[in-house]
Amino acid sequence: MLQTHYQVTTTTTSAHLAQTMTLLSLTNTDLLQKVETELANNPALELVEEHRCPMCKRILPPNRICPVCSQPKNSERDEAIVFISPREDFYTYSGEYFDNEPEEQIIYEGIDLPTFVLRQIATELDPKDRIIVAYILTNLDEDGFLTINSLEIARFHHRLPSEIEALIKRLQRCEPIGVCSKNPREALKIQAEILSETVKLPKLTLEIIEKGLDLISHHHYAELAKQLNTNPNQIELAAKFITDNLNPFPARAYWGDVRNPTEIDNHVYHNPDILIYHLNDNPENPLVVEIILPIRGTLRVNPLFKQAFKTIEAEKAEEWKGDLEKATLLIKCIQQRSNALRLLMEKLVVMQKQFILNGEKSLRSITRAEIAKELSMHESTISRAVSGKAIQLPNKRIVPMAMFFDRSLAYRSLVKEIVEKEEMPLSDNEIQEILAQKGINIARRTVAKYRSMEGILPAHLR
Repeated sequence: MLQTHYQVTTTTTSAHLAQTMTLLSLTNTDLLQKVETELANNPALELVEEHRCPMCKRILPPNRICPVCSQPKNSERDEAIVFISPREDFYTYSGEYFDNEPEEQIIYEGIDLPTFVLRQIATELDPKDRIIVAYILTNLDEDGFLTINSLEIARFHHRLPSEIEALIKRLQRCEPIGVCSKNPREALKIQAEILSETVKLPKLTLEIIEKGLDLISHHHYAELAKQLNTNPNQIELAAKFITDNLNPFPARAYWGDVRNPTEIDNHVYHNPDILIYHLNDNPENPLVVEIILPIRGTLRVNPLFKQAFKTIEAEKAEEWKGDLEKATLLIKCIQQRSNALRLLMEKLVVMQKQFILNGEKSLRSITRAEIAKELSMHESTISRAVSGKAIQLPNKRIVPMAMFFDRSLAYRSLVKEIVEKEEMPLSDNEIQEILAQKGINIARRTVAKYRSMEGILPAHLR
């Protein structure tokens, strides 16, 4: 009896968690399509033309902004106002109402890393494996590392861990090579193994990656040479090969249009999922963060369906019960999605306020893991909340939410600014020296990488 109760509770919890995580990763457009599909297929689910605040449940005025939740909680200017809003038209914010047309069309990068990797391998996969691979790719962090293990994925999809491991290994051989690794060491090892198929690796390269990354990062070649019974020159040669040819953070390598630039922009127009603006359009006022819930009305369980369920024939009772449970679960999961986004934005807008107000040079270096720790959430939850979402900033610019976690963006912006102001073409070494004068110490090859990512030619071609 206890065992049966345990199984039912586990199944319900798993279904609840799984659907919440799925909804969390959806954009507004995808969420609206999901709700419309459920409304068409589930008679227990109903959408009523009644606009209520998703947070406090008050009836909303015609402008669809809650007069309570959209107001400052106190007089502190530094504290942002974060609330959920069931807007219907939300291109740009202007005073009290949203315009029907955007003030300007703003472009947004149309392909992200999971999509780029999936396109390489999708046609080679068995159809039943494609959904698993897509799930794996939605759990990458900003460096291209997998944030969950194969056992979690196997349990979620009811597959053998060995089958999941095989899929991950196939993904690791996609561009950028090493994506879906667990850590920098594994990424480097995979890149070296694949590179060894076409070029000869320096002696002990794989052993150094496995046992001596910490030592070579501090140039302790003699100590590592002693451990591996070789000479320091051999270690230095292998270390130089690793530095010049391998990337410990796969997602920071050049991929897609960044890796293979074309003259045709593959950008798409994108509506924001979240709006950030100043209260009453006054820069002296606090920031307002409006998280759009694109459902036009109020979702609820159909009361007539619930009433009819009490008198339904026994043979249909199980089916109707399933419809009721699905409807209730969807409503709860949408509410949890909204709450998770609200908690994330409350923290994010404080940490990145200077970026929001002043632009890319003011971006702080933060990670999803740091935010997850602050909010006592799993890192994969933050990754799903960030994935695919776009934010409209106070200057009406629309950016991917992932930009808030782009640790190289501030440095790239500085490199771009230095090049724009140069009188004579500056070499990467000279740019490195200018950055060092500003207190930014990065390697010359990193300067070269950031320059390339910004589409800036080398000095001799400028």
